[in-house]
Amino acid sequence: MSSDSDSFSRGGGADHRSFRQITRDRLLNEMLKSTRSSSRSTWKVLIMDKLTVKIISNSCTMTDITEQGVSLVEDLYKRRQPLPSLDAIYFMQPTQENVCIFMSDMSGKHPLYKKAYIFFSSPVQKELVDQIKNNSKVLTRVGALSEMNLEYFAIDSQGFVTDHDKALEELFTESLEGSMKYNSCINTMATRIATVFASMREFPRVHYRVARTIDASTLTTVRDLVPTKLAASVWNCLARYKSAIPEFPQTETCELLIVDRSIDQIAPIIHEWTYDAMCHDLLCMDGNKYVQEVPSKNGSATEKKEVLLEDHDPLWLELRHIHVADANERLHEKMTNFISKNKAAQLQKARFGQQTRGGELSAKEMQKMVQALPQYSDQIDKLSLHVEIADKLFEIIKQQNLKDVGQLEQDLVFGDAGTKELIDFFRTRRDISHENKLRLLMVYAAINPEKIQSDKGGKLMQLAGLSADDMIAVKNMRCLCAHDTKKSSTGGFTMKFELRKKKRGIRKERIGEDSTWMLSRFYPILEELIEKLSKGELPKDEYHCMSEPSSSSRGFSSSSSARASPAHQPAQSMRSKWTGGTWARPRNSDDGYSSDSVLKHTSSDMRKLGQRLFIFIVGGATRSELRAAHKLSSKLKRDIILGSSSLDDPPKFITKLKMLSTEELTLDDLQI
Repeated sequence: MSSDSDSFSRGGGADHRSFRQITRDRLLNEMLKSTRSSSRSTWKVLIMDKLTVKIISNSCTMTDITEQGVSLVEDLYKRRQPLPSLDAIYFMQPTQENVCIFMSDMSGKHPLYKKAYIFFSSPVQKELVDQIKNNSKVLTRVGALSEMNLEYFAIDSQGFVTDHDKALEELFTESLEGSMKYNSCINTMATRIATVFASMREFPRVHYRVARTIDASTLTTVRDLVPTKLAASVWNCLARYKSAIPEFPQTETCELLIVDRSIDQIAPIIHEWTYDAMCHDLLCMDGNKYVQEVPSKNGSATEKKEVLLEDHDPLWLELRHIHVADANERLHEKMTNFISKNKAAQLQKARFGQQTRGGELSAKEMQKMVQALPQYSDQIDKLSLHVEIADKLFEIIKQQNLKDVGQLEQDLVFGDAGTKELIDFFRTRRDISHENKLRLLMVYAAINPEKIQSDKGGKLMQLAGLSADDMIAVKNMRCLCAHDTKKSSTGGFTMKFELRKKKRGIRKERIGEDSTWMLSRFYPILEELIEKLSKGELPKDEYHCMSEPSSSSRGFSSSSSARASPAHQPAQSMRSKWTGGTWARPRNSDDGYSSDSVLKHTSSDMRKLGQRLFIFIVGGATRSELRAAHKLSSKLKRDIILGSSSLDDPPKFITKLKMLSTEELTLDDLQI
């Protein structure tokens, strides 16, 4: 059995491909293309299980696959038609069930395929390999048997998930029944994280958040140990790679930081005002799939068309990480520029302008005008799509009074509002939906866990008119509270001395950064952690390392990493204001995404310096955190790759919180 792979060693920054591009290249070249030289069959069948089909679909298109000689893609678990004249490529997980299906396909006098090339997505047990080797008939029909070591979903050029949608439930629900699932989830997650480093040919220095409750006076619960146990498991997987994979680095080449959702309970709940986050939060999208309304062929009605908001759309790449108001402005500017340079468009503008006060066109009217010019459909198809999306977003923002909700959310986070302001808001704003009141209360619960567990918390929930189901989500916030007070192991009490009451804000204002648009001052805690990781300044009492780094493997760039970050400057109040419902910003501001050169950040022209930084969040990452990875890659001149068990939007995260059990389980209850 082989672990054939090209070397992806960066060689001091020589490899400028994106994370997703490297993943795609491995799947196409190492797996699909590698079978063409040894096979006499021109066309092949690609057979995958439920997980590996998602791995492929997140990185490759059907055209990519077809160009490598694949004529048919089949489901491993479904009954398949025999094609004895064709060779087959099996890309599957190394499970007993999958190997048994493969053996059934290729054994006997009449196998389904002429020859089989097997690629396992992660390390395979010797017993499963022996099953194949010990069957002489099957063995003669095997053209290759390899470990791809690629078992993650590349969801972005700088992001991946391990497909553990139930990680919160399985790792943060403290019940005896969950102990088996707990260990299984940790081990599978670690295996999949390790395959990321197999793909990238990187050996990380593994940092992890330590259990905050390990001391003489408190009991440590299972959920506190999630990063510790995951780090140890990842380290064990990587240690095996050092001897199993050719040319795998023997010393540390990058940094990996493992944390869990407790580092920031606000980010998954608060309204994030970037274009990408608003789309996924407000438009009820299915993944990256958006349903667009387009004119029917006869022009009498509209039809629904599914489109994907992904990297192949350059306009999406430009807009996704900027403030929704900025995105709207840019769309109008692009539309205006198109009209000014096109005589046919000017005629249509005049036609619509006669029906509009002052000649101003609404987003819908501009969209109709564009659709009336079919000869330019290829040029402005994407523009029309995003005009429609922006129009919908602003309509929802207005209907749900989200500016007011967002203002209070951020005032709570930065300490400019508290219990009194929240009560006044609930009493006076009957026009706010229950969903948005729930999110406000969850933000409050993350800041004030002790208050939400008292009688005051119950009264706030009643005042907000929350259902019993919603109340569970608020109460379960404590499962993720980093500063949750644990019961004493001795039955005693904790003595705390505070000379004066502190401001309850849990974010420090950042001076001169990302504050140019209203409601844009919120930032995820992950931003601060990434900058500290880059400079080697993670607090040693909060973050430990699996091994002490060698002095020659740091690789920090003195020109970029040693620079002081605005996040570490003294706090200053910058409370957001607006007049007349407008989105105000200085026109000469630069938020890092203010020009049309955004695409350059994703190209090979962007020379990354220093070692790669990997961050993994157990319990779900947010779009604001993925945006932070992109933003800081440009700022720090380093590849920053964010991984997580899943990528969650607020409604999905809240649903997961409702599934948690708050029954306590300590280390005494679980064998680790």
